[in-house]
Amino acid sequence: MAKSIRYGVCVENRGYPAALEVRKIYRLVQDAAAEARGLVRVIDESGEDYLYPGRFFVPIEVPREAARVFSRKSA
Repeated sequence: MAKSIRYGVCVENRGYPAALEVRKIYRLVQDAAAEARGLVRVIDESGEDYLYPGRFFVPIEVPREAARVFSRKSA
């Protein structure tokens, strides 16, 4: 089953200043088990995913043209 990718802007990084950048857009992977615990699964620049408090992110709509750029791994 494919995971649904969506996007969110980081609005808080308390406790994770080296890992999360406020005002940066991140890919969020839908994870029902994590969300039930108030967490969100975030994909970083390396393509790895990590769990963070859901309140740290505000979901946003990204135009399809921009989503292609956000979905690529950084070089």
